Amino acid sequence: MTAKDRPDTIANPWSVRVVAAQIPETGLHRDIEADDAARVALAKIAGLRAIESARASFDLTPGRDNSVHVRGRVSARVGQTCVVSLDPIESDIVEDIDLVFVPESQVRELADTVNNNDDNDAGRDIPDALEPIVNGVIDLGRLATDALFLGIDPYPRKPDAVFAPPASVADPEDHPFAGLKALKIDPNSPRGKKPVQD
Repeated sequence: MTAKDRPDTIANPWSVRVVAAQIPETGLHRDIEADDAARVALAKIAGLRAIESARASFDLTPGRDNSVHVRGRVSARVGQTCVVSLDPIESDIVEDIDLVFVPESQVRELADTVNNNDDNDAGRDIPDALEPIVNGVIDLGRLATDALFLGIDPYPRKPDAVFAPPASVADPEDHPFAGLKALKIDPNSPRGKKPVQD
């Protein structure tokens, strides 16, 4: 996989940027919704028939060390194809988000602190996974897109869809290996493996 193929470098059609330094101490609530153009582009990237709706609600709370705690929920309705019947179906996606963002320069430092488990930092509340604040910005649209894509069922099926195996062959002699029955092993052959025809 090349750098241009990585999901984090693909241009995101649903982008809603929040400047971390402008989040008030009391926190910030944002409701976002993808427009028609963004939904069409997202459906193409995800390989879906359509994305009928995509919206998200976020609460951003600034913390110590310039961190931002982001909690939220993403909900979407997507058009897929049943893997059994190949009929079009709609699926609802609901994904919760609970992440801590820190400036890029602090991600490695805090990750090393967690890995080293220093005694000096034993009392600090450091989450296991940290997300970077890139260039001072948190992209809520990108966050919602990632959650939406993770929530897609890779094998969608209609509730009443039943897989019916192909009908069995009526004549037991009518199968691809029926011709091998005519070959027999010659017991007098020095190798005992030479097929002979009747």
